[in-house]
Parts: sequence; structure tokens; C-alpha cells
Amino acid sequence: MKEPNGSNEKSKRYDRQIRIWGAHGQQRLETCKVALLNCSPTGSETLKNLVLGGIASFTIVDGVKVQANDLGNNFLVSANSLGEPRAKVVTELLQELNETVAGSYVEEEPEELINTNPNFFADFSLVIATQLRETEVIKLDEICRQHKTPLLIARSYGLVGYLRTSLPEHCVIESKPDNVVDDLRLHRPFPELHSFALSFNLDTVDDVTHHHLPYAVLLIQAAEQWRSQHGDKSPSNSKERSAFKEIINGLRRCVDGVPVEEDNFDEALKAAFHVWTPYSISSEVRSILEDEAASSLTADSDDFWVLAAALRAFVEQEGEGHLPLEGVIPDMHSTTDLYLRLQRVYKERADRDVRAVEGHVRAILGRIGREPSSIPLEAVRYYCRNARNLRVVRYRTLSEEYGGDSGRGSLLQQALSGESSAPDASFYVLLRAADRFYATHGRFPGSLDHETEADVPALKALAGQIISEMGASGNVSDDCVVEMCRFGAGELHVVAAMMGGMAAQEAIKLITRQFTPVAGSLLFNAVGVTSTVLEL
Repeated sequence: MKEPNGSNEKSKRYDRQIRIWGAHGQQRLETCKVALLNCSPTGSETLKNLVLGGIASFTIVDGVKVQANDLGNNFLVSANSLGEPRAKVVTELLQELNETVAGSYVEEEPEELINTNPNFFADFSLVIATQLRETEVIKLDEICRQHKTPLLIARSYGLVGYLRTSLPEHCVIESKPDNVVDDLRLHRPFPELHSFALSFNLDTVDDVTHHHLPYAVLLIQAAEQWRSQHGDKSPSNSKERSAFKEIINGLRRCVDGVPVEEDNFDEALKAAFHVWTPYSISSEVRSILEDEAASSLTADSDDFWVLAAALRAFVEQEGEGHLPLEGVIPDMHSTTDLYLRLQRVYKERADRDVRAVEGHVRAILGRIGREPSSIPLEAVRYYCRNARNLRVVRYRTLSEEYGGDSGRGSLLQQALSGESSAPDASFYVLLRAADRFYATHGRFPGSLDHETEADVPALKALAGQIISEMGASGNVSDDCVVEMCRFGAGELHVVAAMMGGMAAQEAIKLITRQFTPVAGSLLFNAVGVTSTVLEL
């Protein structure tokens, strides 16, 4: 829905999050249609976060009436709503939180809808399934994959939380890693940058210019001196690196034989590692360039893989082993004029790289029978600017993960035997065992107080069966078995709120195609306050 007071009001409303994922990320959120299965605390908390974020619309599927126990763990229902459809009550309250988001509900059990109307899920951008048992979630996974709809599974069970994404693959252009090294190309500067840096004579420039030359210029000049004395080689050990820094210090201006304090030289010393660090393409990006999907293109191939093929052609040809230059430089102690002149050198080279990649894109599109202009220049530029941080995450189906021939038994066995991972891995197995217990007894272990102790050995036996089926050995922790029975499948708001926050975060990653989502099953253990990701 459109913001009633225009884009300016929308910018104010979503200002903080737009600073994180940009206007283009917000636009993706605002066109996203979400289906939520079950609006108990976990689902309600997840959807609340997305509604506040500004998704386009949501539909809640829930067949339960508001009961007394809902009042103790779900903040989106009240005593006045006892006996009313829970889906209706939660929908109305969520719409009060953000009137620009459209909301609707279906008063039906999700399990029934999965079995009787699988096409219901075809029209959504994302399906979020909460508090579903294993058999239903496997069916839903198959349905969502048929409709090419991402599925996010979230669950709270006592003091344990579970989160899992399922779709064939998720391609990320803006992965935004925590630690990024600026793309300055100072190890072997490109010709234009090299010429620009050497155009300054440090002996003759005035003091103002000398104090404000960007550190990239200083490092290239120091590297030129070093390589002329060392056979065109870069510093390769700590002794040589210290000697290189002495060259940098030797370029400072002196007064009465005392070096002058110059901020740009201090920055050059801190950034000196750029000179001796060879350029390399990360293993993650290299695997994308070499991926079969980038080689076996068809007219139906995703734009991401067309661009990856063009990127590979650039690296092999014009780039000479390098990705396109980002064209962005960090802040440097400099005058505005000198900084802008340096920035222009980088931008012009980056634009040239983009044009080269664009040429490959047009040629590839023509070869696979698509309109050569079907991928616009801005999309090529966006891809090139983020080429160093491309990521692809592929997910196995739930039936593959849960099946007896999963082939990941050794990973589960390793997790069960690890000192730090054993409790979380145990809870992963026990959640599945609890669903099998339900399938047999029609209730979860520990849900009847007088049966709690008797349920412990039955649950442990089922857990052992699952471990064996997955080709692993070992046992779940006895303490964890007791805890699972003590939980009685209760849904605590404190855990539901935690899982709702994490689920919404993963949903935003999927919707905006920014940041890298969790690649496996995430287990949150509120007992030990730990989390573990199992890629099984």
C-alpha cells in the first residue's frame, strides 16, 4: 500500500532501516507478500517485526480460537478476545501497528490447508511456518519448492528454538561482510592510478599539498622507491615491512632535522599492508565463477548467473585475474580537490570495467536467445560494485536432510560428540523425536504431568532411532532428554520473542537479498544460552 503522505513520510518512518539496506532493499520489503502459518507467540513475534519493517501484506493461517493460555504468552491477544479466532485478533492488532500494511487471515488449520489446497502458497513472496510438526513441514517444503516460494521454518519448544530456511538456492549480491578491506589496488596499481600518484613531486610541492596528499599517493610513491631497490618485489617479511615503513617516514617534511607530524603519513603507515598484500579473489566468489550454473546458461537462467558468466569472462580477459574495480575509496586526510581528483581516477577505471562487463553480458544474452538489453546497465553496475562479496547459499530439501540416506551422519556424529555443540545437537535430534512421539501417542512427551517420567525412556529410544537412521552413532544427552519432557512442548514468550527476532532477520535477508542467511538448521538453546548451526 502507498504511504498516505508520500515518500517523504515513508522515509521518516523507515529512516533507520533504510540506512542499513538502502532504498532498494526497502522497496523489496514493500512489495513482499508473506504467509504465516500459526500465529501463536513465535509466529506473532516474527510477523510483528516484518509488519513494523513495512512489508506489503500478510495473510495469517490459523484455525485456533483465543484461549486462556494464549493470554500468558502472546502479547497480540487480550482477555477481551477470548473465544474469537486467533488469526482475526492478531491480524487486527498488527494492522494497528502499521496501517500501510495490508492484512488478511484464513481461519483454518495449516495442516488441513497444506493437504487440501497446495496452490494457496503460490502467490506469496515468502511462507513462514511456525510450530508445525515434521510430517507437515516436509509436505510444505515440497509445495513451496514447486511454486519457487522461499520457506522459513521457526519453532519454539520450551527453552529450545529452531530455525531453518528452505529453497533450492539463494543468491546474494550485497552480502555486506563485517570486515571488508578497501579495494585500492595498491599492490600493483593500474596504469592511471600509477601515473596519477607519480605526477606529484614530493620534494617540490608546497607544504599544504604535502600535508594533504591522500595516503594512496604516498604508498605508491614509497612502493616505487622500494621496488626500484629490490628487483620490483614487494616487502615479504616483517623486517622488510619495517624497512618499507621507514621509507614512508623518510618522505615526511622536516624542520631543523625533525620530521613534521603529518596526518596523511600516519594514515599511510596504517594502510601500508595494501602494498605487500597481493590481490586475490575469495574462495566464495571463485566458486561462483566456476559454478556449473554460470557455464550452462539457458534463456531461463537467473540474471545472477548471466552476470556471473560475464564476470568470469572479464576476469579471464580485460581484468587479467582481477574483478571489476569497485570505484569507491575510503575517507583520507586530504583537501577536497586532491581527494576528488583521486576519486575520479578510481571511478573512471570502475566505469571502464563496468562497460567491459556489460559487453560480455550483452553477448551472453544474445547467445542464449534473450534480448541483449534485458539486463539494464544499472544492474550490471550494481553487480560489479559488489562483485567481491557475492554469495550463493544452497539448501537441501527437508526430506533429504531427514532421510535415512542423508549422507551427513558424520556431521551429526561430530556435533553430538563436541563438548560445546553436544547439547544443541541433542536438542535437534530430540525435536524430531518429539514429533515422532506425537505421531504415535497423539501428544508431546511431558504434556501430561503424570506421564513425564515414563516418557523419558520412550523419547530417548526414538532419538537413538533417528541418529541411527542418519548414519551416525552416539547418544543424546540424558539431561537434554529430561529437559525436553519437562518442557511439555510449552511455548514460552521469552523464547518465542527471541526466535521471532531471528526469524524476521532471516526473512529480511531473503526478501532484500542482502546479507548472508544461515545455511543450515539453527538451534537456540536458552538453557545454556548458546546457538549452533547444523548443515545436515
